[in-house]
Amino acid sequence: MADDLGEPVGLAGAPERVVSLVPSITEAVALSVPGVLAGATDYCIHPAGLDVARVGGSKYPDLDAARATRPDLVLANAEENRPEDVAALRAEGIPVWVTEAAATVPVGLRSMRKLLTGAFGVDPGWLAAAEREWAGPPPRVWATAIVPVWRRPWVLVGRDTFAGDVLGRLGVANAYAGHADRYPRPPLAELTALLEARRADLVALPDEPYPFHPGDGPEAFPGARCAFLDGRLLTWCGPSLVGARAKLLAQLGASSART
Repeated sequence: MADDLGEPVGLAGAPERVVSLVPSITEAVALSVPGVLAGATDYCIHPAGLDVARVGGSKYPDLDAARATRPDLVLANAEENRPEDVAALRAEGIPVWVTEAAATVPVGLRSMRKLLTGAFGVDPGWLAAAEREWAGPPPRVWATAIVPVWRRPWVLVGRDTFAGDVLGRLGVANAYAGHADRYPRPPLAELTALLEARRADLVALPDEPYPFHPGDGPEAFPGARCAFLDGRLLTWCGPSLVGARAKLLAQLGASSART
């Protein structure tokens, strides 16, 4: 058995004590295989009331705390977690399953299906529902957005990102989809110039990882149309995708006729 990166995962059977270093995977496993999670990061706040040992953050987990849970599998992601932490756990004989940094919704869901069916032998109903909801060709483009995920400095959604694909499947083009970087850091003057030139007509402000809200974010783009998005619906590949389409369209201010 191999993970998304082709690395072997030495499981003797279905894992019974699992540590997840990825919030979206934590939610997916908790709802799909109840009772197997022994540890999760401090940022794993879904599902609500999750009662497991906490092992620090995704980027800088407390490996000693993870080891203390006696896991028979650790779950990580190629983008969210550091290779050196994965290597350290594997060097101690702890199996680690690394999911890929999915650039599209179908790729992300395929990755989740491989993990859940391959490691746990389950095929949860939410997964099929999400696949149905996000299948099909994207609708016509009705807006072109600048999508910040951080400020000081400004960091944007660029090429080949899950969030960019979600927006595209809602009819919103990403103004930085053609940029060389996946997360470019342009100066604010460049962003406002795009808006003034009408090469972008929307600023989409998710509430994570940076907590944009009406009092923090839109003042940098005077006169621009801003939409405040649930960052979990935009960036998490998991059960939150079910029903996310309608919620995000409402947050974007789109009408059903546009899609």
